Amino acid sequence: MEDTGGATAYGVSLAGGGFDFYKFIRQPQTIVRILSWIFALVVFASITTEGYVNTAHSPEAKCFFNQNDSACHYAIGIGVIAFLACVAFLVLDVYMPFMSNAKERKYAVMADLGFSGAWSFLWFVCFCLLASQWAKTHDVSGLPEDAARATVAFSFFSIATWGILTYFALVRFRRGVNESTLPTYTEPPQDHHTAYPPTYAPTSYNPTTYTPTTYSTYPSSVPDMQPQPPFTPTPPPPADAGYQPPSY
Repeated sequence: MEDTGGATAYGVSLAGGGFDFYKFIRQPQTIVRILSWIFALVVFASITTEGYVNTAHSPEAKCFFNQNDSACHYAIGIGVIAFLACVAFLVLDVYMPFMSNAKERKYAVMADLGFSGAWSFLWFVCFCLLASQWAKTHDVSGLPEDAARATVAFSFFSIATWGILTYFALVRFRRGVNESTLPTYTEPPQDHHTAYPPTYAPTSYNPTTYTPTTYSTYPSSVPDMQPQPPFTPTPPPPADAGYQPPSY
């Protein structure tokens, strides 16, 4: 599955990250989907090219699985639909990283999960049907035995590949939107070693030129004025000194 080291939504990186073709090809999900596409091609191509033969008793071409045309029709139908579905889901996997809406991704993953689960079961039915009909085919003279065995074998392989695709889709659906990995904005810590905060650039400071005021020299020819002593009030005479009562 896709590497989910960063923020993800349903197992795929968030929109805007771009598309890496080589990384996409190396994903296990992509490899298994391509194998499912090849197995489906082998199944329906083997039946359409060599699956109908004429017997000595009937001029009409019959299915080589015990002359049961229903078995061949079923295998061809399952194989063709699986072949087209693999192509459609490969295109959807390529387009998935460009989906910015999480709900659209959810619907795409649910479609992959439902279809892969259903086709893994239908391939199981197809394998059981073809294996039982081939076991009942007693007269194999003139029949392409290799094509018949390849059809049965790749039907069995398709059960495994579509089961793995179901598991991958289930994991992506359960993962959903990984909230813990979504990028959130955090205020950068202030650097106490700098004179300015990191978020504000200092403006250019052009100090004005300071011109000191000059004073003229105090003339030394002027005589110094002696400062007068501070005023001291005369204390009042004592009450009993030279007191003369008034005469009447």
